[in-house]
Amino acid sequence: MTILLTIVFTIGYLAIILENKLQINKAATALFTGVTCWIIYTFNIGDSKTVTEQLLDQLGEISAILFFLLGAMTIAELIDSHNGFALITQ
Repeated sequence: MTILLTIVFTIGYLAIILENKLQINKAATALFTGVTCWIIYTFNIGDSKTVTEQLLDQLGEISAILFFLLGAMTIAELIDSHNGFALITQ
């Protein structure tokens, strides 16, 4: 299982690196790679309760990071729209 997950991850990572040549969106490639890895992991573990708990834990952590980034990017955009960064650099 570890070797298969490593291969899928490596192929996905290479597809992200070669986005311009392959003309494939990075976000779509990352989502597909992540889902594929979780599917492989789920079939190899066999215990759906354990996998569900692990998946929910990971989704919680990812959601926290995304909400933080969303807030930080909103604040940065508000500062930029009111020329706050130009004021600081002067």
